[in-house]
Amino acid sequence: MTALPAAAAPPASRAVEGIACVVTGMWFFVGQDLMVKGLMEIQPLWMLIFARACVSILVLAPLILLIGGSHRLYTPLWPIHLVRATLLTCGFAMFYAAFPFMTIAQVSTIFFSAPLFIGILAALFLGERMGVHRIAALIAGFAGVLIALAPGKDSFQWVALLPLGCAVTYAASMILTRRVGDGESSLTMGLWTIGFSGMMIWPVGWLLNELAPMGPDFHHLRFEFVIPDAAQFGQLLLLGLVGMTGFILLNRAYQVASASLIAPFDYAYLPFGTLAAWLIFDETPRINTLGGMILIIGAGLYIGFRELRAPERAESPAPVGETIIATGVPAVTEDTDTGPDPTRAP
Repeated sequence: MTALPAAAAPPASRAVEGIACVVTGMWFFVGQDLMVKGLMEIQPLWMLIFARACVSILVLAPLILLIGGSHRLYTPLWPIHLVRATLLTCGFAMFYAAFPFMTIAQVSTIFFSAPLFIGILAALFLGERMGVHRIAALIAGFAGVLIALAPGKDSFQWVALLPLGCAVTYAASMILTRRVGDGESSLTMGLWTIGFSGMMIWPVGWLLNELAPMGPDFHHLRFEFVIPDAAQFGQLLLLGLVGMTGFILLNRAYQVASASLIAPFDYAYLPFGTLAAWLIFDETPRINTLGGMILIIGAGLYIGFRELRAPERAESPAPVGETIIATGVPAVTEDTDTGPDPTRAP
């Protein structure tokens, strides 16, 4: 039986499905990050990122061949994907490197300042206009970052700058995504970015260890290829599948609902991650982390609300409303695919 066209579903149900997909996807990314935090005690970070990339490629490549349409294995835009992969590889290496020293709530709160950096970079490099409202939201958001970082206090750690660096590199990759525009499908972009990231993570780990040999406190960053046993191999496989499922759910969300509608639900990761880390790792978030989280979420939601109204004001929206912020995966952009939908039942 032929799959139903995407337009067959009523708009209201498609909106509900899109929101459900992105919220569920955020739970999968929370699970992914919890697994990374736990597995870093037995495997170096480089192996975890490499294993996740291998599983993602094994899922995405056949999926692209199955769907066809605008999705393709080879793309002439591969140099742009190489740059994006470099940014994301370095960025998420910094993100996960901070896990042994900070709570998941702290790391993710600082990382979710990425939309603020996207707004600034879009104004600088894409000519996006920044009105008074957006500037005020950016100021409030960065105030939240400072509160979460708590510079000048005894609790401040220099490793808190690592997720901030990840937010900057992630934002830069989003600007490149905007440059690609509709010239690439999200699955093709994901395949090439994840594939390049898997290849590049080992040279990044080697270079870091050559520049600064890792002591006992940075055991998770040691450059060592640990051959997994059967149990560890299963855990690495599960890690890749969990992360890949989150990516597919986000891609599905963009297929059935508008980006401006579902993007604000990215922030579901923050309360989900905070709760899960408290239950599993007994990580109690600090007051300054929660305060910064509230400001960052509020600023991001307000910017998203302004972008949702941008067509009414004949303004060009910034790319923050066109990308989903999720840890450890390439950005997902809204697709206009003409191929069959493998996630819809026949």
